[in-house]
Amino acid sequence: MTVVDLAALGESFTRDPYPVYARLRARGPVHRIRMPEGNTEAWLVVGHEAGRAVLTDPTLTKDWSKAAPALGLGAVSAGPHMLRADPPDHTRLRKLVAREFTPRRVEQLAPRIQRTTDGLVDTMLAAPGGRVDLVEALSFPLPITVICDLLGVPDLDRRSFRTWSNDALGATDPADRTAAATAMVEYLTKLVDDKRRHLGDDLLSALIHGADEDGDSLSPEELLGMAWLLLVAGHETTVNLISNGVLALLTHPEQLAALRADPGLMENAVEEMLRYDSPVETPTYRFTTAPLTIGDTTVPGGGELVLVALADAGRDPARFTAPDDFDIRRDARGHLAFGHGIHYCLGAPLARLEARIALGTLLERCGELALDIHPAAVTWRPGMLIRGPFSLPVRVAP
Repeated sequence: MTVVDLAALGESFTRDPYPVYARLRARGPVHRIRMPEGNTEAWLVVGHEAGRAVLTDPTLTKDWSKAAPALGLGAVSAGPHMLRADPPDHTRLRKLVAREFTPRRVEQLAPRIQRTTDGLVDTMLAAPGGRVDLVEALSFPLPITVICDLLGVPDLDRRSFRTWSNDALGATDPADRTAAATAMVEYLTKLVDDKRRHLGDDLLSALIHGADEDGDSLSPEELLGMAWLLLVAGHETTVNLISNGVLALLTHPEQLAALRADPGLMENAVEEMLRYDSPVETPTYRFTTAPLTIGDTTVPGGGELVLVALADAGRDPARFTAPDDFDIRRDARGHLAFGHGIHYCLGAPLARLEARIALGTLLERCGELALDIHPAAVTWRPGMLIRGPFSLPVRVAP
């Protein structure tokens, strides 16, 4: 099978991968590709139906130790966690976290999320000329503040952590990813040790101190991996959901006007943002443990890397009518932006809540909200995992 070299497409693919995915989808549901990250070869699954099926296929493993050695992959997390585990280990780890990460705990965060958003928007409106970078002013500080509050780590070095997170998840040079991962491991090890000495009424303390009814608890390595996962995944998705959502609104003024006219559309608008420009372009890695037939193609066993184009699943005309149109009134349910199956994002309710509050507050308080850059000049984060702009210059006024 011919290898499709996505790495060779460079910035054009990073900026707008959707036409490339559509051309691949027209040829079939699975393709051999070369990824932008480290020129690694993988099997890319496109289309909604095929992607949904692969996300729940039990013959695929999340265990990195079963990856083919030829891939040359190195895990970037600080320790074992849910997104690198299969049942029964995954079931056990998710149960221990889900017990503390409850809908009630999430809903209790709403007033804090609103206060934080109000303060950030106050600062935006006070900026000279009303010119700000939305990513630095709102999209990043809101979710990182919320997840730090939830975990009980208010002293996080956020600027360093942001740099490490960006590099660990998206750097195209494997050496940069490894260096970022190493720095994060060292930092989180100290963070968890400090938290052990100063337990509080927070999620990380509960995970350190807690055990389920059978007496099970997280090992020190698992605790480190879980802290990494909750901090990174707990802010990355929401950063890009807010940024991508605002960009979609500002490049579709009729939809922005409709949402201003009817704030009751916000919940549906957030779902459409997730479908239209998913903050996660492909999910974390899966590897074959046996030959896997997708359409007319059989992917070999033996630890081959399989990726699902979550972004393309939301643009599949077989699932969504006129999928390249951004329409906040459409029924966007069924999108795969948060995954599907046992690895469905545990933090999806929190991401949705933060996005609704952030976007609702922006529209309520900023009578003027406009891009301060041509859409084609927006710089996008590299790699195929996280999709979102590095920065998003906007103009705001009351």
